[in-house]
Amino acid sequence: MATPVPTLEFESVIHDRGETVVGIDEVGRGALAGPVMVGAVALSSLREPPRGVADSKVLTDVKRRALVGDIQQWVDGWAVGAASAAEIDAWGIRLALAVAAHRAVGQLTLSTPHCLIDGPHNILRVPMDVGFGVEPPPAIPERTWPATMVVKGDQRCASISAAAILAKVARDTLMIELAEQYPDFGWEGNKGYGSSGHLEALERCGATTLHRRSWNIPGVTPEN
Repeated sequence: MATPVPTLEFESVIHDRGETVVGIDEVGRGALAGPVMVGAVALSSLREPPRGVADSKVLTDVKRRALVGDIQQWVDGWAVGAASAAEIDAWGIRLALAVAAHRAVGQLTLSTPHCLIDGPHNILRVPMDVGFGVEPPPAIPERTWPATMVVKGDQRCASISAAAILAKVARDTLMIELAEQYPDFGWEGNKGYGSSGHLEALERCGATTLHRRSWNIPGVTPEN
């Protein structure tokens, strides 16, 4: 089956209304260790996306990295935001993703923004409640921005695909660097996800400060 080629169909509708497109996608939601990251790209004018832009999950690491420079030149602004494992433990994954998205979009200088977000839910609009004694998250003014959610948006929308590629490369690079500090867990290969080698190392070595201790990880409890 041929790889779907994202287009500017959704972006064109927004652009024709005089709004700036902000493509948003996240990576690292299902990992056991490391941060979640959210990529954001701004398009105030529409030009054909770089050849090869596609769903980041079907691209090889080499192809994703080769696209980074072309994407950064194509868009009118880009950023990647993160929320740490400790913040995920404190706030829960949904609020942590919203904070990471806020940290990404907040780096962009935008006028009349309209977000295109991968998936069925707006990751910026989540309840802000946290547990007693937990440090509250930052305010997320982007919660009020207009947004369109696109199921399989990383396959359908060039801006979302580009945001995902930038976030994926940034997170993979970080996990490879962290693997040098924590060589037992194989993060250079599994990127913090639950591979058999990663799970075996958790049983043998216990969790690091970069593991999501609130998650149901074999051999790890929140008190560790």
